[in-house]
Amino acid sequence: MSSLKKQQTALLEWFDRHRRVMPWRALKGRRPDPYHVWLSEIMLQQTTVVTVGSYFMKFIERWPTVHDLALARIDDVLAAWAGLGYYARARNLHKCAAEVAQRGSFPPSEAELMDLPGIGPYTAAAIASIAFDLPAVAVDGNVERVVSRFCGIEEPLPLSKPAIREEAARLAKGNPRPGDFTQAFMELGATVCTPRNPKCGLCPWSRDCVALRNNNASELPRKLPKKGKPVRHGKVFFITDAKGRFLVEKRQGKGLYEGMYQLPTTEWVEDVKYMQNLPAPEVKGATFDKMGAEVRHSFTHFDLVLEIWKGRAPAHKLSGRVWIDAHDMEDFALPTLMKKAIKLASAGG
Repeated sequence: MSSLKKQQTALLEWFDRHRRVMPWRALKGRRPDPYHVWLSEIMLQQTTVVTVGSYFMKFIERWPTVHDLALARIDDVLAAWAGLGYYARARNLHKCAAEVAQRGSFPPSEAELMDLPGIGPYTAAAIASIAFDLPAVAVDGNVERVVSRFCGIEEPLPLSKPAIREEAARLAKGNPRPGDFTQAFMELGATVCTPRNPKCGLCPWSRDCVALRNNNASELPRKLPKKGKPVRHGKVFFITDAKGRFLVEKRQGKGLYEGMYQLPTTEWVEDVKYMQNLPAPEVKGATFDKMGAEVRHSFTHFDLVLEIWKGRAPAHKLSGRVWIDAHDMEDFALPTLMKKAIKLASAGG
C-alpha cells in the first residue's frame, strides 16, 4: 500500500472512531440531506459549531425543507438569523432556497452549485463532497492549518493558499469516501490539529507530519501581519414613549444590515468631530439627551463606536418606523449591534 493510501486509511479510520455528533451530520451509513449540508455550511461561515447548533435546529424546525424556506418571508428569515452576523448570507440563503426550489433539488456538481446565490468555491466543494460523495476538495481554515503543518508549508497565509489547495487535493485524491474524507479533514483541524497546543499525540498523521518533525507545529500556518482596521463613529437613538415602547426602523438601501430593523442611527463616519454635528432623527415632539455610554462593535473591515442618545416622544404613527416592546424583539430582525445598544440604554434607566 502506498504512503498516500496509508494516510487516507488512517484518517478515515480515525474519523470513524472520533466523529462528533452534530445536528446536520448524517449518522454513519446514512445519506446526508443536501439541504442540511448547505444550511449548516452557510451558517458555519465565520461562526463556531457551538453557536450554530441552536440556530440550525430553529431553522429546520420552522422550515423543514428547502421548499419551505423558499416560501418564507425574508423578514422572518432575517429575524431567525439575527445573532449569526454577516446578514448578506441570510439574504442569499433565501434567494438560493428559491432557486433550488424552482429547480426541484440541489444540483450535485460544483460548477452548478457555484451558480447559486451565496455559494462560493469552498461551499460548493463541501456540498458536492459531503452531500453527494463527489471527489471535491473543500479547504476551510481547519484544512489550511492541517495541510500547512503536515506538509511543512512555511510561506505565510494568504500567499500560501495555492500551495495548500494543491497539497489538499493531492492528499484527498482517489480516496474511496470523498464525503467522509472532507469531514475528517475538517474534524482533524477542529479537534486535534488546533490553532494552539495541537494534540499531536492523538493525530493519525503524526508519524509523517513535517511540522511535528521540525518541532514548529504551533507556529504554522504563518500569517502576514494584519493591517489596523479603521474606526467609524456615529450616534444611535433609544427613543421611548409613555408606555415604555421604543422606536425601530427598517434599514433602507443596499449593503450592511439591508432590510433589517435598527434603532434610529446617524450615518457612520471616520471623523469624530464631524460625527458630533450629525443631527438627531426627525421624530415629532422628541427630546434627546446624551447618555454618556457607547456601544462598540467590530465588523470585518472596520470597527464601530456609537454614542447612545436617549429620547422621549409621543406615541404617534411614523412612516417606516414601529414602536415595539422589549418582548417583541425576537419578532424583528435586529442585529447584535442593536441588541447591545438596547441593552445598554435600558440598563441606563
